[in-house]
Amino acid sequence: PTGYMENSISYSAIEDVQLLSWENAPKYCLQLTIPGGTVLLQAANSYLRDQWFHSLQWKKKIYKYKKVLSNPSRWEVVLKEIRTLVDMALTSPLQDDSIHQAPLEIVSKLLSENNNLTTQDHESIIVAIAPLLENNHPPPDLCEFFCKHCRERPRSMVVIEVFTPVVQRILKHNMDFGKCPRLRLFTQEYILALNELNAGMEVVKKFIHSMHGPTGQCPHPRVLPNLVAVCLAAIYSCYEEFINSRDNSPSLKEIRNGCQQQCDRKPNLPLRLLHTSPDLVSQEATLTESRLKPVIVTSNEIHVEVERNNTANQKMTANVGNDSEPNLIDCLMVSPTCSTISIELSAQADRILGCYVEILKMLSDYDDWRPALASLLQPIPFPKEALAHEKFTKELKYVIQRFAEDPRQEVHSCLLSVRAGKDGWFQLYSPGGVACDDDGELFASMVHILMGSCYKTKKFLLSLAENKLGPCMLLALRGNQTMVEILCLMLEYNIIDNNDTQLQIISTLESTDVGKRMYEQLCDRQRELKELQRKGGPTRLTLPSKSTDADLARLLSSGSFGNLENLSLAFTNVTSACAEHLIKLPSLKQLNLWSTQFGDAGLRLLSEHLTMLQVLNLCETPVTDAGLLALSSMKSLCSLNMNSTKLSADTYEDLKAKLPNLKEVDVRYTEAW
Repeated sequence: PTGYMENSISYSAIEDVQLLSWENAPKYCLQLTIPGGTVLLQAANSYLRDQWFHSLQWKKKIYKYKKVLSNPSRWEVVLKEIRTLVDMALTSPLQDDSIHQAPLEIVSKLLSENNNLTTQDHESIIVAIAPLLENNHPPPDLCEFFCKHCRERPRSMVVIEVFTPVVQRILKHNMDFGKCPRLRLFTQEYILALNELNAGMEVVKKFIHSMHGPTGQCPHPRVLPNLVAVCLAAIYSCYEEFINSRDNSPSLKEIRNGCQQQCDRKPNLPLRLLHTSPDLVSQEATLTESRLKPVIVTSNEIHVEVERNNTANQKMTANVGNDSEPNLIDCLMVSPTCSTISIELSAQADRILGCYVEILKMLSDYDDWRPALASLLQPIPFPKEALAHEKFTKELKYVIQRFAEDPRQEVHSCLLSVRAGKDGWFQLYSPGGVACDDDGELFASMVHILMGSCYKTKKFLLSLAENKLGPCMLLALRGNQTMVEILCLMLEYNIIDNNDTQLQIISTLESTDVGKRMYEQLCDRQRELKELQRKGGPTRLTLPSKSTDADLARLLSSGSFGNLENLSLAFTNVTSACAEHLIKLPSLKQLNLWSTQFGDAGLRLLSEHLTMLQVLNLCETPVTDAGLLALSSMKSLCSLNMNSTKLSADTYEDLKAKLPNLKEVDVRYTEAW
């Protein structure tokens, strides 16, 4: 086609849009008035015609407002036009995100291009666009404007009346702050503005409670992750200056290995390294060439003093073993051979840190939020500088204490490291850890709760014996009952191989009344076990149906079962709780748990202790892959019945690969069948 319709018609050229209404006109038509004539558009139906009509009207008005607001002359006229624009967006019958976003972007551009507005103009514009923000996130430039207002006028009523619903919507509906970081910054500045009010943290606390809701379960699953993301970003910003200067400062490996100062260092490093005093260093260490040269760097914001002698240097160098960058947590471990740390933040950074650590404390007080919070904090997502800051670790201790007190395994298990070779909260707050300031009280409570539910009892005890035996013995010497129990378990499970260490543990136990009593009970149990094995007893035992865990415990404590090889608990009411009695049967080779409530926790405990088990029947039990995978350590298994369990095909293949002696397997009525 050529001629009249050869070129497109711009929206700004449209002078008028009308629905045709005269008689005998073509059906479903629109008339567009443009310079030099009119254009008729015919739609297939009335719905499509109406969509065209409202869309064209909308685009025509948007171009008008863009033109008017791009060259503002009088601000009272601009404010009136903004109100009209908002009303048009709210009354439009069109259902599209751009209907509300386009006016917000126009206002955002207007504000970014005019920096000479008064505070009253700012507040008037914010109030005018407030209705659009009820169901829409503000665009990035508008977020920047809101942040500035929160910083400059935190006590303004606009912060409470207009920004509160906006921030609530962000926290409830935002899916990824990484795609819109300014939303996170706006939320951060809003919370800091609340903290500047007269009531301070009480206002923040009420806001957090309003986000959780009055019930015991928060109905909005995105609120907690978003709040934690805001807290982490705010805490990170407190140490951002020092994180950015990390490239100019001595590397962590140089600090740890005692390397000499490099001549190409740049000035203004936020780190200050000092020697230990000469009288504390041995004559041999003084003569060695590896002694540190002084490296002194000043900063008005932060001071880190590291004192290290040559013994610590040799020890840590031996532990590195490669050229990888060492963990700062390792570098800052508090011990007689390591460092003392002192960090000071600016007044503003200190206020931000105090506010957001307090919010983390509030979050940890909600029972339904605690599991997810523990999971989010398990990888220790804070900068290394924060972990070196005594005030931060001292304040965060409340959150870790809440995790340690929670009886749920999904909570307190997050105290352990997220993966092997990486430190967790358990290591940081244990004696010798950078955050420990209570002589091991929190450490004892963490050990107590972890031992109460940790199915890897032996593995956990081994890690304690390898890394924390000294603190355990010290706390046991001071009468801590949990540590006394730990030392007794180490002796009972033969965790300690060294005879001198065993004698030292026994001496520690006998030095207190509670330790002496528990050690005597341990000796009595071991004598009874040897007596049972000497007397013999039955080799086969079958419990009546409907027997319980208590019945089994009573039976096993009443006679000699040291030679028991075959135990049938089929069709009884026993649960995983009976596993602690079963692991005390050293000769057990065949175990029948058919149609019981024996679950994953008990199965994992059995796999650690009953290594001689050859036949295991788990038919119609509630075990899942989580427990069945633990059976891979029972290399003596010859027969395994997993009929009617929640076994998956992948787990079955894994078990077959790891159990070389497995000959008879029943996987009927499972995914692996």
